[in-house]
Amino acid sequence: MSARAERIERRLRETLAPTYLEIVDDSHSHAGHAGAVQSGGGHFFATIVSPSFEGLTLVARHKRVYEALGDLMKSDIHAFSMKVIAPSEYQNKGSS
Repeated sequence: MSARAERIERRLRETLAPTYLEIVDDSHSHAGHAGAVQSGGGHFFATIVSPSFEGLTLVARHKRVYEALGDLMKSDIHAFSMKVIAPSEYQNKGSS
């Protein structure tokens, strides 16, 4: 895992206490991408299952993740895609 991905993981674990977290650093697929080169940040995808998402809309969940990432969005991250799931939804999905 890259140092950037480790910083992202640490921040998300500290603030969202996920029961499941997977971060994929997809920066290599975007090598030479003008925006990524200018910002110096990487491209990431995360799947996050957190109790803090219970009862929140998708937009509110995304907002919570962006707040957790804070300044990393300006320094380490150029693009961040996410799948945000509440534990009750994750359990239901697994049993169907």
